[in-house]
Amino acid sequence: MGNEFNLFSVCRGPCRGHLRLGDGIQPCQSFAALRRAPWELRSQQVQEKRDCCRGSLAVFHYSESPCDETGASRKTDSIFRAAKKDLLTLMKLDDPSLLDGRVMFLHVPAGTMVSKQGDQDVNILFVVSGLLHVYQRKIDSQEDTCLFLTHPGEMVGQLAVLTGEPLMFTIRANRDCSFLSISKAHFYEIMRKQPAVVLSVAHTVVKRMSSFVRQIDFALDWMEVEAGRAIYRQGDKSDCTYIVLSGRLRSVIRKDDGKKRLAGEYGRGDLIGVVVTRLIHLLGEKILGSLQQGSATGHQLGLHTTGSKWDSGNPASNLSTVAAMPVSEDVPLTAFALELQHALSAIGPVLLLTSENIKQRFGSAALDSIHEYRLSSWLGQQEDIHRIVLYQADSTLTPWTQRCIRQADCILIVGLGEQEPTVGELERMLESTAVRAQKQLILLHREEGPAPAHTVEWLNMRSWCSGHLHLCCPRRVFSRRSLPKLVEMYERVFQRPPDRHSDFSRLARVLTGNAIALVLGGGGARGCAQVGILRALAECGIPVDMVGGTSIGAFMGALYSEERSYSQMRIRAKQWAEDMTSMVKTMLDLTYPITSMFSGAGFNSSICSVFKDRQIEDLWLPYFAITTDITASAMRVHTDGSLWRYVRASMSLSGYMPPLCDPKDGHLLMDGGYINNLPADVARSMGAKVVIAIDVGSRDETDLTNYGDALSGWWLLWKRWNPLATKVKVLNMAEIQTRLAYVCCVRQLEMVKSSGYCEYLRPPIDSYRTLDFSRFDEICEVGYQHGRTVFDIWGQSGVLEKMLQDQQGTSKRKACAVLTYPNTSFTDLAEIVSRIEPAKAAAVDDESDYQTEYEEELPGVPKDTYADFQSTQDELGSDLEEEPLLRHQHPGPASPDPSQDSSCP
Repeated sequence: MGNEFNLFSVCRGPCRGHLRLGDGIQPCQSFAALRRAPWELRSQQVQEKRDCCRGSLAVFHYSESPCDETGASRKTDSIFRAAKKDLLTLMKLDDPSLLDGRVMFLHVPAGTMVSKQGDQDVNILFVVSGLLHVYQRKIDSQEDTCLFLTHPGEMVGQLAVLTGEPLMFTIRANRDCSFLSISKAHFYEIMRKQPAVVLSVAHTVVKRMSSFVRQIDFALDWMEVEAGRAIYRQGDKSDCTYIVLSGRLRSVIRKDDGKKRLAGEYGRGDLIGVVVTRLIHLLGEKILGSLQQGSATGHQLGLHTTGSKWDSGNPASNLSTVAAMPVSEDVPLTAFALELQHALSAIGPVLLLTSENIKQRFGSAALDSIHEYRLSSWLGQQEDIHRIVLYQADSTLTPWTQRCIRQADCILIVGLGEQEPTVGELERMLESTAVRAQKQLILLHREEGPAPAHTVEWLNMRSWCSGHLHLCCPRRVFSRRSLPKLVEMYERVFQRPPDRHSDFSRLARVLTGNAIALVLGGGGARGCAQVGILRALAECGIPVDMVGGTSIGAFMGALYSEERSYSQMRIRAKQWAEDMTSMVKTMLDLTYPITSMFSGAGFNSSICSVFKDRQIEDLWLPYFAITTDITASAMRVHTDGSLWRYVRASMSLSGYMPPLCDPKDGHLLMDGGYINNLPADVARSMGAKVVIAIDVGSRDETDLTNYGDALSGWWLLWKRWNPLATKVKVLNMAEIQTRLAYVCCVRQLEMVKSSGYCEYLRPPIDSYRTLDFSRFDEICEVGYQHGRTVFDIWGQSGVLEKMLQDQQGTSKRKACAVLTYPNTSFTDLAEIVSRIEPAKAAAVDDESDYQTEYEEELPGVPKDTYADFQSTQDELGSDLEEEPLLRHQHPGPASPDPSQDSSCP
C-alpha cells in the first residue's frame, strides 16, 4: 500500500458502476479485487489531503450496477449497508434516507494520520474495522499522549462537529482501518431535518468523558457580564471560581491611603476568585464560566479559595485581541497594521481584520445587530485558531470601530512622532465610553528623522494610556500607495521572514508577552564590561526589548536605550570614563565632609554632558533606573522624568556623593545598589518573559578569621604592624557598615539567580577595582570575550531558541496570513438545536453487553460474502493481530475482552 491514502465513496443510484482513479496514481495493491472487476474507467479525479497525510491521495468512486454486478461489488455493498444500518441505530435516525449521499466509506493504510489536532474541517468517523488511535499534544511539550482507542462500532470527532470548534486531538490509524465518514456540512444537513440527532451524538461524547470531567461540566454556570461591572470587591467573600472564556479582567487593590494599585490582568483561560482581596473590573464584553464552590461537586473536587497560584505578573502574557486606531487621518494605519501582522507572524498565527474584509466575508450587513451572534461566534473561533487577532479600526467612530474597541484586550493608539502632540477626535470618543482595555500610545518615526522628543506632552494629554513605544519604521510604511498596490507590496514582504531586531518585532514580542529584557547591575568601573557584552549580544543576534539598571548599569543602560547601537554607545561611554579619571575635576569637587566627600556638582556636570536634557520617555527602548529612597525607606523605579538626574541618583554612593533631591516630591535618592543591585525582578514585573542579567558587583570576602567572642583593637594593630605576626582577616567599621547596607541587595540577588526567568551572567572582572575607569578598553574586552563564549553556548544548547519561542508554545494550529477572505456559509447551530422537542423521561437501559458483527448473514447476500471481503483485507498486507470487523461494546461491569486492549501500543 505504500504511503497512499485511499478513500471509498459509495454512490447509490441508477448510474452504472464505475471506478475513478486519480491521474498519474497507480492502483493500490489493496484494491486488487476491485481492479479485476469488469468496471469502466471514468474521468480521473485527484484531491489533496491535509499535509499531515503522507504521499498522494487517490479518491475512488464506485457503485453497484444491476447489469454488471460482481462478487467484489456485492460484498463491499453488503459491508456498507450493514455499517450504515448500525450507524443509523447509533445516531437514532428515524429516516434511513438521511444518510444517502452523505456517508463516505474510507480505507486508510497503517500509519496514516487521519486528522490533526487543530483542524477545523473535521468529520464524524464511524469505525468499521481496525482501530483509530486518538492522541493529544502535551502542554509545553512536543510529545503526544494516547487518550483512547476507537473500536469498531464507535464514533470519534463528533465533539468538534457539534461545537464547531477546532479538533482537540490527533487521530491516527496505527493499523489498516476502514470507517464511515460524515462531513461537518453533511451532518448539519441531517441536523436541520432531524435536530434530535444532536442528543444521541452528544450522548456518545458524554459516555467517553471521565466522571471527573462530567462533574466539572455539571458544576459550571455560564454568565455574561457587561463591561465595567465589578465581579466582586475587596473584602467580599469569594465563593466562586471564575474561568475567563472571552475578554479580559483587571485586578485592583485599594491601599489604606485610598489609592488603587493594579495587581494584575487576566485573560482567556485564566482562573480568578481564588484571592479575596481583589477588585475585578471587566475590560470588555466577557463571557465567564462560574464554578460554584458551595455545590456538592465543588467540595468533591477539593477546590479552595485561598492562595494565589494563578496570579499573573505579566499583563500581556495572554492578549488574544489587539485593536489599532489612528490619532489622525495622516497616520498610515493600514501599512502599520500590515507591518505588525508581518512581525507577529514570526511568533504565531495572526489574523488581520478590517471593515473591508469583514464585509467581503459576511456581506455589507455583517455589522447589523441581527448578525451579532453570527459575527461574534466567528470572531471567537478566530481567537481560538490564531495567536493574535489584529483589528484595524476605521478613522471615524463607525460600527466596525466600535466592534474593534469591544473586542480588544489592548488598544494601540497610533500617532506620528514628527507631528505636534494632539488628541484625535476618535480618542475623545473612546475616553467618553470608559473602555477599560489596556491602551498603549505608539509613535511612528522615520528612519532618517530626528530622535523622539516631546513624548511627555503626548502622554500628559492621555491619562488613559498605560504606556508608550517609539517605532522606527521602514520607508515603505510612509509610502503613498493606493490600497491595492499597498497590499500587493506587502504580499511580497510576507514572503520574507521579519527582522527580529526591528521595532515592529519588538512591539510584537511586547504584545505577546515574549519581551526580552536586559538588566545591568552596579559595580563601578567593572560596569565597562557591560559594553563588551552588549557587543557580543548584537553579534549573536539576540534582540533587546527593554533595558533597566542600577548605578553604573543605569548609566550604560540609558546609553544603549538612546543609541540602540553598540558602536555609538561605546564612543560615548569611553569619553565619560576618561572624564571620570580627571584628577583636577575630582579635586575641585571636594567639600567639607559633613554629608559627603564631594559636593556632586562635578559629577552632575559629567552626567548631564552625556544625556543633555533628554527625558526617559524619549528613549527608543523602554527603560527604568533603580534608586534607594532614604526618605521613605523604599525602592524607587524611575520610568519617566529627567534622564540624567535619575541616572545620577542611581550612582550616588553613600559617603562620596550627597543624596539627590527628587524634583517631583523632594525625597532623597541614593544609589540603587543598596536595595536592588540587579533588578531582574523589576523587569519581570514590567512584562519581560526572559531577563538577561549582567552582574558586575564586587564579591565579599568570606574567608575571615575566627577571633572568638571578643576582639581587641590593640591585638589587631599588633598583627598589622608586626611583620613576623600571622596576618588576620577582620572587617573594619566601614566594611561592616557597607555589608549591612547591602544585606537586602545580596538576598535579592540570590533570589534572582535562582529564578527560572533569569539568564544570569557574571564576567571575570573581580581583579578590577571600583574606580578603575582608566582601564576601560581592557575591561570592555573581558566582557566581550565572556559574552561571546556564553552566547555561543546558548546557541548550541538551545537556550537562545527557547528564549525566542512564544511562551504559549505552539498549541494553536498554524494558520495562513491572508489579506482577503472568501465568502463562506454560516450554520446557526443554536437555531437548529432550539427546535429539538423536550426529551421524554429516560428509560433504564438494562441491556446486557452485546455484540453485532457483520459476519452475520445478511438478506440476499451469500454466506461467503464476508469471507471474500476478509480475504481481500488479507491481501492488504496487514500482519497485525486479528480482530472482529465490527464490534459494539457497551460499557458495563463485564471484564474486558483481552483482544480489545484499549491501551496504546
